Amino acid sequence: MEGERFPQYLNSPFTILWWEADEINVMVLCLGLAYVFGGWPLWISVFVLPWMYRRQKRAYPRGFLKHVLYFVGLSHLKKYPGYFETSFYE
Repeated sequence: MEGERFPQYLNSPFTILWWEADEINVMVLCLGLAYVFGGWPLWISVFVLPWMYRRQKRAYPRGFLKHVLYFVGLSHLKKYPGYFETSFYE
């Protein structure tokens, strides 16, 4: 019987080696900036910024980044009311 693979743990994040997907995104962003603009500070940031991001991420509850991006106005939460809504009906 062929089909989709079912994950062992449903709420575990997608990982590559020991990095989570959002940490990989930070690394790729820094790597892209280092390739385009060059310079030793940007090459060092490829390793330092993901390390700082990981430390910051572990200090807060899961999902804080989505809420921060929503609060700043860069992202939208699906199926939730707007930020300035005071009452809503389900």
